[in-house]
Amino acid sequence: MSHQTMINKGNLIKYKADCENCFGLCCVALPFIKSADFAVDKDGGAPCKNLQSDFRCGIHEDLRGKGYKGCTVYECFGAGQKVSQFTYKGKDWRENKSTAKEMFHVFPIMQQLHEMLYYLQEAVNLVETRSIHSEIQKVLDETVALTKLNPVSLMNLNVSNHRAVVNELLLKTSELVRLKVKKDKNLQKKVGKGMDLIGAKLKGANLKGMSWRGTFLIAADLRESDLRYCDFIGSDLRDANLHGANLQGSIFLTQAQVNATEGDKYTKLPSHLNVPKHWLT
Repeated sequence: MSHQTMINKGNLIKYKADCENCFGLCCVALPFIKSADFAVDKDGGAPCKNLQSDFRCGIHEDLRGKGYKGCTVYECFGAGQKVSQFTYKGKDWRENKSTAKEMFHVFPIMQQLHEMLYYLQEAVNLVETRSIHSEIQKVLDETVALTKLNPVSLMNLNVSNHRAVVNELLLKTSELVRLKVKKDKNLQKKVGKGMDLIGAKLKGANLKGMSWRGTFLIAADLRESDLRYCDFIGSDLRDANLHGANLQGSIFLTQAQVNATEGDKYTKLPSHLNVPKHWLT
């Protein structure tokens, strides 16, 4: 097989959260409700009670233990530092209350754009997509330009329309990566894109080359399964069991998705992703 899905980690690092250069935007702008993922309710625009004066989390080292597992699986794709240091030029919401509400509105829009950039950067790095590299690069550059708009222009941006353009290229990328992978056709009829597979028993299954786009794999048993060259964009992997599973060569899998799963030292991840700390404890 001539697949080459090794991703240059350095190309994706700029789409990773840099909390040192962010004004704790995810801890303020976003709402959450008391659940298995969050210990309390919080309204959007209200600072989390754990947010300190220096914009750092007071329980960062024990978020799971304190009931804030949801925080450990969130990824802004670098939007936090972009809004904090570029869009608002280092002026934080505490000292500039007149723009605070606007900043909280801009942040989730920037997060969506940066998420698209993460996927586009991954796509353009792949050997399999060389036939559409120029198309991907064009849209990638256009997306970068959108992230440089002023706050008012960002708030008026039709993100859905741009996402549709990006998604078309990501679908092409997925097809090219999975094209030559020998798949289990019988299994494909039972599981696949967009299905509800919550708690599914798929231990040891040959799932190579599957598209899991929009699929609910919450608490699915994927132990020792072959998940190479799969498309994981938009799939919900919360509490999925990946012990001993092989996900090498898979695309559009994010660190946040991996952080939401359970795995072990035998789980094989794409080279650009890190083993979550809770897998090793």
